[in-house]
Amino acid sequence: MENQVTLKIQRITIITDSMHIITKEVYFCYGHRLMNHPGKCRNLHGHSVKAAISIKEATLNQDGMVCDFADVRDAVEGFINTVLDHNFLLHKDDPIIPALLANNEQYLAIDDHPTAEVLSRMIYQHVKNQGFNVDQVVLWETASACASYRED
Repeated sequence: MENQVTLKIQRITIITDSMHIITKEVYFCYGHRLMNHPGKCRNLHGHSVKAAISIKEATLNQDGMVCDFADVRDAVEGFINTVLDHNFLLHKDDPIIPALLANNEQYLAIDDHPTAEVLSRMIYQHVKNQGFNVDQVVLWETASACASYRED
């Protein structure tokens, strides 16, 4: 008696969603420190950064676009100019805050440590709240280092 092996081959079809994506870059500067960081980043320092905001849509609008780049710029630059640009970003428990208050210095205290990861999430959430279908935000802290945030 022979042993018989039966193989059943099944066809699998993978359907992917088509998506158009545009990216608008904006530039700004900020200061911060990561008070619990074991290295140099625990010291006061600043960055000139690039944020790349990507917007996605499955279909193009009547003008053949995901949206106008200027609309993305306007949505994100208002937030950046009033909240992040040339501001000093600190964790809300940073002990330097009383000295900044005593000297009428501008700063923004946030619940999280002000890392590139956190800033990319802040920008993402702001642009999303402006009604854009955000794919991701990438924040280039230096020319060779970036952090990104996206929601799946």
